[in-house]
Amino acid sequence: MSTYQLEQLYIAIGQTLEMTLACGLLTLTGGLPLALFLVITAPDGLRPAPICNRSIGFIINIFRSIPFIILLVALIPVTRFLVGTAIGTTAAIVPLTIATIPYFTRIAEVSLKEVDRNLIEAVKAMGGSNFTIIKEVLLPEALPGLISGFTVTLILIIGISAMAGTIGAGGLGHYAIQYGYQQFRSDIMGIVIVILVLMISGIQWLGDYLAGKYNHR
Repeated sequence: MSTYQLEQLYIAIGQTLEMTLACGLLTLTGGLPLALFLVITAPDGLRPAPICNRSIGFIINIFRSIPFIILLVALIPVTRFLVGTAIGTTAAIVPLTIATIPYFTRIAEVSLKEVDRNLIEAVKAMGGSNFTIIKEVLLPEALPGLISGFTVTLILIIGISAMAGTIGAGGLGHYAIQYGYQQFRSDIMGIVIVILVLMISGIQWLGDYLAGKYNHR
C-alpha cells in the first residue's frame, strides 16, 4: 500500500465515523420520540389515539419496506435540496438517517412496550402524570433495551454507509471499491474488512456493556 493510499484510508475511516455518528445522533433524536408516540397513542397506551397511531405506523412501515439502495436514489432531489449536493459524505447522511429512523423506531417501540404494566399502573394510582410515567418508568425501565436496539442500529448504519460509499458517498465502501476492487487488490479489500469488523465489534462491546450496566432487573 502506497503512502497516498494509506492517507486515503485514514480519510475513509474518518468519513465512515462521521456518517455513523451524525446519522446515529439524528436517528436517536427522531426515532425515540416517534417510538414514544406510538406507545402512548396505542389502544392500551397512556393517551389512545388509534387514527394517529395507525397513520404514523403506516408511514414508518412504508419507509422500512424500501430497500436502501432504492431509497438512496429516490431521495437524490431531497438530498440536493437540503445540502446542495447528492454526492459526498454529508449528502449520504440524509438518506442514511431517513432509512434508519423507522428501523430504530420499531426497535425502541418494542423495548418500551415490554415495560411492566404494573409499574405504570402503580404510578397512575399515586397520581402520577403521563409525563412522570414516561420520565420515571417507561424510559428508565426500557433503557437497557433501548441501548441494545441503538447498538444494532449503529451497526446497521456502518453497513449501509459502506453500501452508499459504492456510489460516491465516500467512506470505507468507496475506498474498498476504488482501491481494492477496481485495482484487483485483495489485500486492500482485506484491510477494509478487518477495519469494519473492528468497528462493529467495538460498538457491540460498548453497547453490551452499557445495556448490562443499566439493567437492574
